[in-house]
Amino acid sequence: MTTGTIVVQNPHRKKRNFMLLWMGLTLLVGILAFAGTYFAVGSIGSGNGGGGSQVIAEKLGDESAQLPTATGNLPTSLPTLTPRPQISPAPTLTPTSGPTAIPALMAGTLPPEFEIGGHIKGVFEDPVYEYMRRAGMTWVKLQLRFERGMNPADEGWKIQLNNERGFKVLFGVVGEKEDLLVPGYYEEYAAYVAGLAERGASGIEVWNEMNLDREWPNGRIDPRMYTDLLKVSYEAIKAANPQTLVISGALAPTGAEGAFGLNAVWNDDRYYNGLAAAGAGQYMDCVGVHYNEGIVSPLATSGDPRDPYPTRYLTLQTDRAWKPFNGQVPVCYTELGYLTPEGYGPLSSGFAWAANVTIKNQAEWLGTAALINAQSGKVKLMIIWNIDYDAYGEDPLAGYAIVRADGSCPACDTLGSLR
Repeated sequence: MTTGTIVVQNPHRKKRNFMLLWMGLTLLVGILAFAGTYFAVGSIGSGNGGGGSQVIAEKLGDESAQLPTATGNLPTSLPTLTPRPQISPAPTLTPTSGPTAIPALMAGTLPPEFEIGGHIKGVFEDPVYEYMRRAGMTWVKLQLRFERGMNPADEGWKIQLNNERGFKVLFGVVGEKEDLLVPGYYEEYAAYVAGLAERGASGIEVWNEMNLDREWPNGRIDPRMYTDLLKVSYEAIKAANPQTLVISGALAPTGAEGAFGLNAVWNDDRYYNGLAAAGAGQYMDCVGVHYNEGIVSPLATSGDPRDPYPTRYLTLQTDRAWKPFNGQVPVCYTELGYLTPEGYGPLSSGFAWAANVTIKNQAEWLGTAALINAQSGKVKLMIIWNIDYDAYGEDPLAGYAIVRADGSCPACDTLGSLR
């Protein structure tokens, strides 16, 4: 029998070897997992623009792109601020033009046939007319609220006084909206405006902002209904004085019908198209237009920080009224103004959109607006809103006035220099 050495293994040594092997495998798996995560996400804190922080930022960006973006102050009431049909989500704008990229004042002079005027508050003092002469103005606009039974002879002295000072008179005449539903009212209104024409009024604007239920009965806003009033008025005015300019009531520039419904408001472009379809063009010498929400140069067609809605831009607003009539009816701006709080203090919340407009902007932009309108071949008359209002509160009328709080009038000098 062969004998040999029997080797007895130490059980503690076997256990230690197993533990070392297990730890090695665990460490290897951990290293591989870290490496996989590192290269999948990117180097943490590498600062090369391609790391994990960028991936996280892109994820957040994808989600935040779906969030609404505020573009301006929403109106508290229709007449004071034009709301927009789409509030959110708003597009991210990349301005291609704006006040910093556009000349402040366009070069050129105004042709003699292009006329400018101003809306005055109705205090007929000599200094007001001196400001207007300085600006090269030849028209005065006055607003009348017609009530049944009024006599146009009561306004005759205003026509005479302004004519003696060398100014033509444009009356904007708006009645009570409830009376529009009374039988025979159209004829009463027409007789009144005809009486103004007979006494020498150079222009009549028939109604005002009839695309809002502030000025027209709720649920009855309709360009065909307005055209009936315009027709009766036009024929009466021309019979009384063929030289009197008949202007359709200027609409409120707005895109609010989607928010408030067609019973309360029609977008001005829809209404202008409705007027053209109803044949209103044959009963006007001029289509009335308002523009009083600008905060960028009149040369701009993009870049407004609020949103890209067309009524923000002067030339686009002109086309909203001019194109539906195929260029056959000129535009008359019966309100065109730029709001600035300079010299008065902060604006009320409904007008805070104009907080950064300066008096210098106002003067330069009114001058440029006059040149653009004159050179466009589309605009016959431009009435500036306004000359001398001095109330500055929830409705900051004085902020639009070109005669400023300190008595200066830079816009007068800018406009006068264009003649």
